[in-house]
Amino acid sequence: MNYLKQFLTGFLLTLIFHQGIIVIGYFFGIFPNFPYSIIPTEPFLIPSIISISLFGGVIIWYLVKRFKGSILWILSGLLLIMFFTIIIAPLKEIYINTARFFNIFILNGDWGIGNTLFVKLFRRSY
Repeated sequence: MNYLKQFLTGFLLTLIFHQGIIVIGYFFGIFPNFPYSIIPTEPFLIPSIISISLFGGVIIWYLVKRFKGSILWILSGLLLIMFFTIIIAPLKEIYINTARFFNIFILNGDWGIGNTLFVKLFRRSY
């Protein structure tokens, strides 16, 4: 049951924090695309927002299961930034310049802050 709670926490974090900051950035002209996209993504052709949220759930499940204390909070933001810039961007042939790196840093740092808040809030239930 704890793993399900951790997964759902990550799923909700992605919807609230990751996509929430994109909404704010979209209205200020920082991000060109509106979040919560329902356009199907490869390879499973499920809506983009569901795909992002599922991966968010898996990442939180793994981080909470594997790490405790301060290292959990540090890795929450940094690991996500590194994951995108080192793995996802090259696979999708996305060029990372300074402005894009700053956007990635803000998006995933916000997600990491949300992770910290949720895990501290629900610590007893994990």
